[in-house]
Amino acid sequence: MKAVVFEDVGLAGIHDRAVPSFGAGEVLVKVAATGICGTDRAILLGDFPARRGVVLGHEAVGAVAAVGAGVSSVAPGDRVVINPTYHCDRCRPCRRGMPAHCGAKAGREVGVDRDGTMADFAVVPERFVHRLPASVSYRRGALVEPLACVLNNLTAARLRWDDQVLVVGAGPIGTLCALVLAWRGARVALAERDPGRVALARLLLPRTVRVLAAQEAAGADTPDVVIDTTGSLPGDVLGAVAAGGTVVVMGEKEAGLATVPLRALVTRGIRLAGAGPYRPADFELAVALARELPLEALVTHVLPLERYAEALAMLAVAPAGPGRSKPEGYSAMKVLLASDESLVP
Repeated sequence: MKAVVFEDVGLAGIHDRAVPSFGAGEVLVKVAATGICGTDRAILLGDFPARRGVVLGHEAVGAVAAVGAGVSSVAPGDRVVINPTYHCDRCRPCRRGMPAHCGAKAGREVGVDRDGTMADFAVVPERFVHRLPASVSYRRGALVEPLACVLNNLTAARLRWDDQVLVVGAGPIGTLCALVLAWRGARVALAERDPGRVALARLLLPRTVRVLAAQEAAGADTPDVVIDTTGSLPGDVLGAVAAGGTVVVMGEKEAGLATVPLRALVTRGIRLAGAGPYRPADFELAVALARELPLEALVTHVLPLERYAEALAMLAVAPAGPGRSKPEGYSAMKVLLASDESLVP
């Protein structure tokens, strides 16, 4: 099979790999499409650690190709979405009801230190495979995993009905945050520095979302809640949030640091929150909500696996190779890499 493999910082390539073997309790999935995530981008930029030689990708949909002994919840031919946040159910965090913070993640992080889904096939433990509702296309289903991330962080925000929300960063996660907030009737603004992403967000989001360029954000209404999807601005937005407000740090960078004004944090009653990985319940809710949310609106491009370098260039990651220039900015929102483009129209 073909697979997109992480070779080194700034380097990825298409490799021929054997179709992975599977055993009892495991499911072989014929991958239809995998969304390129900010984590994949960060791995290639050197901002997120990953094992060299790992198959990238974790936001995947496909069809069950075969099942191992004892598998009963899915059968060959079932359309499925993969939950890549594995947990052991045995460590202390799992036993305390916090499987998202499982202490046994080493070797289990899909697309990081365990082979991921930018390939023709992937093997997944049965409990991390969910059937897609009949009405949910692969194009929409590929956004279920990012939606679970968003739901987890919006829960951490403890939103009230009258909150004014500012989402910082108009990448796929920030734009998805704004889409979900608009769907639930919140007053939401989305701020972004990159002109290309500002234009894309204005095109893709409902008109009830105020999409602000960087220079416009300074004059916007004071938000009660700020969702920072960039992972690099919590120190800046603490001064912009209303008294008694909340700042949720959703984006993450391995080397990200912030200076927090502790006096202002205390005297103004600001809550700074980090949600971490989503819970299994968040993923299950995301699968259900996919029936109603037009997630596919964020998908701007579907390309075959072999055109991975072109896809990365759309997301401002320089593809490896002589004579290839560094991209100047973003020209896409969510890009899917497909094993079979005909399945993801």
